[in-house]
Amino acid sequence: MKLFLFAFSLFAFSAVFAQESKDVKSQAILDKLSAKMKGMKSFYVEFSEITKNAGGASDTEMGKGWVKGDKFYAIYGDITVLSNGLKTWTIIKEDKSVYESVASKDDENSINPKKLMTIWEKDFKNYFEKEETVGKEVMNVIKLVPLNPKKAEYHTILVYISKTDNQLKKAVMRFKNGSTKTYTLSNFKDNEQVEDAKFVYDAKKYPGYNVVKD
Repeated sequence: MKLFLFAFSLFAFSAVFAQESKDVKSQAILDKLSAKMKGMKSFYVEFSEITKNAGGASDTEMGKGWVKGDKFYAIYGDITVLSNGLKTWTIIKEDKSVYESVASKDDENSINPKKLMTIWEKDFKNYFEKEETVGKEVMNVIKLVPLNPKKAEYHTILVYISKTDNQLKKAVMRFKNGSTKTYTLSNFKDNEQVEDAKFVYDAKKYPGYNVVKD
């Protein structure tokens, strides 16, 4: 009996140690990527978003964005969102409407490319899942789990980070309703030259649009 308890305790300790080791490994990878992103003055990104519902139907949208510090400019389908760090403007082409609001770093509804590139930094536990070859590139696959799962619509996010250039390549969000969203980066350029004026709404570029202030 004592031998069994000792063996069980040893197995449990080994399992915990292995899990902690994986957490340490994933955190080191994410910390390195965060440091890389914070070292950039600006960046430009292009990506696709594929949404699949529980029944298997899918929809694809293309997006692109520029980020400079807390400023960003993003195009997602027929929606354009820009922010100068103080105000955010959401431009809906179909309605010819512009919604102006006070910028917030915690605004979960804004289409901010920086959030995609640093999604792991807040409100998640992380675990190293595996190495996986995608195309000809070896990826570190890390699972993100919400710290407060009751407040999240998804239960896990898988991020794929290249072992070669330590760059985020893909993120897969798995929702509680059985649907998934897959973001795949097709182009990324760091320290892109971009003028501050790009991040401020210019009414002359949108004649006839109705501005609604929050």
